[in-house]
Amino acid sequence: MPKMTASASPSLWLAQNPSKRWGEHFFLMYTPFWLTLCLGIVVPLHLYESFTELEYLLLGLISAVPSFVIPILFVGKADRGVALKDRYWVKAALWIIIFSYVGNYFWTHYFFTVLGASYTFPSWKMNNVPHTTFMLTHVCFLFYHVTSNMTLRRLRHFTAHLSEKVQWVTEAAWILVLAYFIAYLETIAIANFPYYQFVDRDSMYKVGCLFYAIYFAVSFPMFLRIDEKPGDKWDLPRIAVDALGAAMLVTIILDLWRIFLGPIVPIPDAKQCPQSGLPWFTENVNLT
Repeated sequence: MPKMTASASPSLWLAQNPSKRWGEHFFLMYTPFWLTLCLGIVVPLHLYESFTELEYLLLGLISAVPSFVIPILFVGKADRGVALKDRYWVKAALWIIIFSYVGNYFWTHYFFTVLGASYTFPSWKMNNVPHTTFMLTHVCFLFYHVTSNMTLRRLRHFTAHLSEKVQWVTEAAWILVLAYFIAYLETIAIANFPYYQFVDRDSMYKVGCLFYAIYFAVSFPMFLRIDEKPGDKWDLPRIAVDALGAAMLVTIILDLWRIFLGPIVPIPDAKQCPQSGLPWFTENVNLT
């Protein structure tokens, strides 16, 4: 585990790489916009009650698209003169796009078959998953992973004087705690939205959040590695391969849970898990 110095960064929480530091700042500053829109306006005012497929799609677009447009129009000082493909925010966005796409397209079906979840709001869908969730997941995951980056970076500074074994154990423990906390916090945050339902919400809070935390237990340490070491600049092909590798590892772990532990709540026979293969391969299964 590399030891880091504070000389290149004004804070032990921040990245040494100027482009990465600016990118993380931007994603954090952008978070209040979509968070206020969704959880501060749409949900408390029950605006979703009148939403059709179009309004839900627009909500996703309004939440996600500015995260790409703003840093292109207003280039950070650290990114001036840097090719678009070499800017950290582009690399981070690509990693999260791939990881969250796999999560929505494939892993959402584990929520259906293992956790007894269902979407009941009107929406256009891909593989039976609302398009809106693809876009909202992108900005959510950017926030989660930047937060993880900062806490892991600070933890590494704090434990730098300890043995390598203690550093690894401490970091692994923190990743598991943070992953579960993020999963639990998201579940609580959307509890007032009635059209994302669970067969047993209490079981989801206690056990289902651990299932969801598997995503982040894998992705948090892998995402941190992007442009983290001085002199080790990642290119976009490496970003894509790394994100797909993280996604594959999560898929394997989730499917092992499905096969050996099964669903956490009683769910309809059509959604039961014991069948061989992945849940979306089963023919004539209604997953709505």
